[in-house]
Amino acid sequence: MKDITYVGGMHAVKALLKANASDTRSLMIQKGRKDSRIRAIVSLAQKAGVSVREVSRHELNEIGGGVEHQGVLAEFEGEPVGNENGLFEHLNSCSGAMLVLVLDGLQDPHNLGACIRSADAAGVDAVVVPTDNSVGITPVVRKVASGAVETVPVFQVTNLQRVFKKLQDVGIWIYGAAAEAESALYDIDLTGPIAIVMGSEGSGLRRLTRDACDGLYTIPMHGSVSSLNVSVATGVSLFEVCRQRNM
Repeated sequence: MKDITYVGGMHAVKALLKANASDTRSLMIQKGRKDSRIRAIVSLAQKAGVSVREVSRHELNEIGGGVEHQGVLAEFEGEPVGNENGLFEHLNSCSGAMLVLVLDGLQDPHNLGACIRSADAAGVDAVVVPTDNSVGITPVVRKVASGAVETVPVFQVTNLQRVFKKLQDVGIWIYGAAAEAESALYDIDLTGPIAIVMGSEGSGLRRLTRDACDGLYTIPMHGSVSSLNVSVATGVSLFEVCRQRNM
């Protein structure tokens, strides 16, 4: 069964119309908005046969549930994010050294959206999040991700440890970020097929998640702050993978 959700924000709506206009039911534009960015989005919608209507800012706020929409809101009837079976079907179709990002228990939608945006920029093949103790793909996540939710395959799984075992069985090495780890990120060979695992904002990796990893790494810190925000640490980790692979 398809979910109905509302996607707000210039980048997110534009990406949605480009990637999945067929499941976009309607586009709502704030009355009086005629700037070039709005016109470009309206043009995309019209070419795809998506109905467009003007509504008041108050209506946009009400329909979007308080999501920051920048004067544009799309009603989207899309499939729920993928599941465990879909994850491995997708990975079987990927070529080259696979890169998977696992986000274990993020609670802040801004952090999750920022991580997915970094995943898109780094060419991640799949993002995996647990069904429980995770914020899920909310309208705020879509907004912060600036369209990356529409371009990066995201999969929600019920048993992360089972997924780890399957990833290892297909030759993917799993590395988790942990402040107390002895190995630095920059000392690990990240050129092969790997999964990068990030823990929650407060407590980091759960014990079972930590134990399931092939190795742990830390990001060396040189200032007085002891740790990075999880979305920043995710970006640093993913682009170290890119750096090593592009050497």
